[in-house]
Amino acid sequence: MSAAAAGIPAYLARLNDAQRAAATHGIGETDVCAPLLIIAGAGTGKTDTLAHRVAHLLAHGADPDRLLLLTFSRRAADEMTRRVQRIAGQVSPRHARLAEGGFAWAGTFHGVGARLLRDYAGRIGIDPAFTLHDREDSADLMNLVRHELGFSGQGKRFPLKGTCLAIYSSVVNTQADLATVLQTTYPWCSEWEAQLKPLFLAYVEAKQAQRVLDYDDLLLYWTQMVGDAELAGELGRRFPHVLVDEYQDTNPLQAAILLAMKPDGRGLTVVGDDAQSIYRFRGATVRNILDYPGRFDPPARVIALERNYRSTQPILAAANAVIAEARERFTKDLWSERAAAQKPVLVTVRDETDQAACVAGHVLLRREQGVALKAQAVLFRSASHSVRLEIELTRRNIPFVKFGGLKFLEARHVKDILALLRWAQNLRDRVSGFRALQLLAGIGPKTASRVLDNLQAAPPGCLLLAEQPVPEKARAEWLEFVALLDGLEQAGAWPLPLEQVTRWYDAQMERLFEDAETRRADVQQLARIAATYPSRERFLTELTLDPPEANASEAGVPLRDEDYLILSTIHSAKGKEWQAVSILNVVDGGLPSDLATGSEEEIEEERRLLYVAMTRAKDHLELLVPQRFYTTGPTGGGDRHVYAGRTRFIPNRLLKYFEERSWPLPELPGFEEWQRRNPMEPGQRLDLAARMREMWK
Repeated sequence: MSAAAAGIPAYLARLNDAQRAAATHGIGETDVCAPLLIIAGAGTGKTDTLAHRVAHLLAHGADPDRLLLLTFSRRAADEMTRRVQRIAGQVSPRHARLAEGGFAWAGTFHGVGARLLRDYAGRIGIDPAFTLHDREDSADLMNLVRHELGFSGQGKRFPLKGTCLAIYSSVVNTQADLATVLQTTYPWCSEWEAQLKPLFLAYVEAKQAQRVLDYDDLLLYWTQMVGDAELAGELGRRFPHVLVDEYQDTNPLQAAILLAMKPDGRGLTVVGDDAQSIYRFRGATVRNILDYPGRFDPPARVIALERNYRSTQPILAAANAVIAEARERFTKDLWSERAAAQKPVLVTVRDETDQAACVAGHVLLRREQGVALKAQAVLFRSASHSVRLEIELTRRNIPFVKFGGLKFLEARHVKDILALLRWAQNLRDRVSGFRALQLLAGIGPKTASRVLDNLQAAPPGCLLLAEQPVPEKARAEWLEFVALLDGLEQAGAWPLPLEQVTRWYDAQMERLFEDAETRRADVQQLARIAATYPSRERFLTELTLDPPEANASEAGVPLRDEDYLILSTIHSAKGKEWQAVSILNVVDGGLPSDLATGSEEEIEEERRLLYVAMTRAKDHLELLVPQRFYTTGPTGGGDRHVYAGRTRFIPNRLLKYFEERSWPLPELPGFEEWQRRNPMEPGQRLDLAARMREMWK
C-alpha cells in the first residue's frame, strides 16, 4: 500500500515506521502531547526524526515562536532549523513561510538560559546588563579571590585556579556536596575542603559584586528560577512544546529544569541514546535518560529507532554484542540493510610502535584502494595514545588533523577584543577590565588594579574614566582609549562598535605581537562572525557559550594538503562518521582506561565509549590490541614494559563477531614463556588504578 493510500502525509512518507511513530506521537490527538522518549541508536536518523516532528507540529498549528528546541551546540540547532525549513516547504507554502524566520527559541541550554535570565532579571533579582565570563575569565577571577584570601601563599600546595574552578563546577552541575565531589573525583584535594568552602563563597560574592555570571550560573540560576512554582508554570505555558536533543548528555540541573517546567511531561519530547552517554566528567548522568519514563504518571512512551543507515551489518552485530553486556540499558538491536562479508578486525600487534606502523600502513593501503584520507579516522581513549602514531605519520609524510588543538577563543588576540567589548558593556567586570587596561602602553598590573578599585568603589553613575590616575606618559593614549569606550554606545548599529574596537586594536598589534600579520586574519574572522549576530549582547553571549572550533594555528592542521587523516579522541568523535575507523589500544589499561575503573559507573561508561567508537565506522573497522605497553611512573617497578590483555569488553564469547589477525612481525621475545606462566583472560590486568590511588593515600 502506498503512503498516500495509507493516509500518510507526503512529507512523512520517507520515514520508516518507528521514525514516523515518533514524529507524529500525540499530535492532533489532544491539545498537548503526552511525554515521549525517543531512543535513537547510532546512525538511525534521530535529527531527521526530530525535524519531522517539529514540522508536523507546525502543520497542526504550533506557533514557531513558542517552540523550545534545546541542543548541545549552536550548530546542531542551526542544522535542525534548516531541516525543518526544508520539510515545512513540503507541507504547504504557508508552513514554509512560518519556518522561514527560523525558531526564536532554538539553541543550547546555556544560550537559552542566558536569554531567559535577561528576560526575567527584574523578577529574580539580577541585573539584566550582566556580563558572561568564559572558562578562562572565570578561572582568573577564581585566582584573584584565591590570592585575596591568602590561599596562594599556603605552606603546602593549594589547588591551582583551574582545579578550584573544576571542583566548583562539578559541585554545581552534579548537585553533589563538596565532600562527595572531592572524594570521588578530586581525592588529592580533600585536605583543603575547609578552605574551598569560603573560597567558593567569596568567588560567588565577587561575581555578584561585579555583575557577572559564569557558564555554570546560567543553569544554576535557571534552576533556581523554576524552583518558584509561579515562574515554572509561566515558562511551561510560554513553551507548550519542548524538544530536547542528546538527552543522555544532560546533567542533574538540566533535567531538573525540564521537569519543573513540565511536571506532568505533557509537551515534552526528549531524544537520546543511553548507550552513547559518555560525558560523566562534565557532570552528565545516564540516570536522566534511564529514569525518564518513570518520572511521569502514566509513564512516558518510549519509541526505539533501530534501523541504522550508516554501518554494515557485521559492524552493527559486533557493536550490539559489546553493548548487550551492559549492566542496565534500554533494549535495542541496531540493524542495517547494508550487507557485507567483512567482520570488524581485531589486530594483535607487538607494542605501540608496531601499532603505529600497522595503522599507518593500513591507512595508505586503503587510500590506494580509493578511500580518501578524510574518510578515515583513528580514534583513541586519551590524547596521549596517539603520540607514537603522530611520529609515524610525520615520518611517512601522511598529513593529519588531530581534534583538540588551540581553540579560537583561546587565542590571545581574540580574547583581548572580547575583553574590550565586555568591559565597555560592564565597567565593574574586573577580569575583563584587568585584561583590557593592560593593552595600553605604559599601564601595567598595578595601575590596572588601582583603576578597577576606584571604579568598584564609585557610586552608580559616577564611573569617571577620564579622571582615573594613570602614569603621565600614558595620559594621551588613555584619553584616546576612554573616548573609544564612551563612543561605543553612539557608534551605531551592531557590528559598528566592533569595527571601532578592532581599528583601535589593530594599531596596538605591532607592539603586542611579533606575528601581528598572522593574527589579523583571526581578527577579520571575528568580524565576519560578529556580522551574523543582531546585537553585541547576543554576540558576546553566544560566542562564549558555543565558540568556533579552532583557528588556523591549530596543531596538526595541514595548511597545504586538501586531504588528511583524522585523529580524534572518542569523546570528540561522537556524532561523526567515517568510511574506515581504527581504534587504538583496545586493551585493559587503554580502553577501559586504568584510571577510570574505580567504580561500576566508570566501567560502564568505558564500555559505552568503545560502543561509540565502533559505531563511527561505515565500512571498515579495526581494533588494535598491542601486547605490551611502556609505562612511566611509580608502578612498582619503575619505567618498564608491561604485558596487556585484550579489553574486558570483548570476552572470548564475543570473538565470533570479529576476525582475528596478527600483524606480521617477529615474535615478541619472552612473551610465550611469560604467557605460559601467567595465563590471562580478558579483564585481568595489572591494577595500575589501585596503585595510582595508593599514591594519594
